[in-house]
Amino acid sequence: MKKIALLILLVILLAGCQSQPVAGRTISVADGSYQDVTAKELDSMLKSKDFLFINVHIPFAGNIAGTDLSIAYDQIEQNLSQLPADKSTKIVLYCRSGRMSAIAAEELVSLGYANIWNLDGGMDAWVQSGYKLEK
Repeated sequence: MKKIALLILLVILLAGCQSQPVAGRTISVADGSYQDVTAKELDSMLKSKDFLFINVHIPFAGNIAGTDLSIAYDQIEQNLSQLPADKSTKIVLYCRSGRMSAIAAEELVSLGYANIWNLDGGMDAWVQSGYKLEK
């Protein structure tokens, strides 16, 4: 009987540890919307990375591990060749404070990209949450 009770307890504990999909917070803009995520949500997303991860901050101030590209927030349209042709591809953006990446997110949405995510608070929020940057 004790073994069954322990097994049930173990199953319940393991079920509670499974990561939940990140939904983010929807930010509506003129041509659609994008999702804002917290540092904790981004950390969870990075554990099973299925997105293009872009640092849009200028000047360079470091990277979050797993970054795929650096494109200046105000040069997005001039660098579309570096982005996936499939506009439904998940793209996650970040900068130092979140302002530049929000501008870049809005630009990508206006260009027809439909799966854009932004780190709310940027690298500042990332570090304040206890995560590291690569210099």
